Amino acid sequence: MNWIQAISQWRSLTAGEKLRRRWEAIPQDVAQSMAFEQEPVEIRRLQEILDQIAPPVSSKPPVASSPLQPSRDALHFKG
Repeated sequence: MNWIQAISQWRSLTAGEKLRRRWEAIPQDVAQSMAFEQEPVEIRRLQEILDQIAPPVSSKPPVASSPLQPSRDALHFKG
């Protein structure tokens, strides 16, 4: 599978499936990051911690505006 097919496959997944896959990837991602920082941790321990936390029900819906992004009105020069 090339990268275009992988992206297409990811986009075809339901929001719930994407969320589940992201949640399941957390222990591996954290373990790799910790190993990079020369502080290895066992994936099994990370999984135990993750199992104690309830997975999110769903992602938050996008908001209309963000404090990090200027509104459309702010982008127009008023002079």
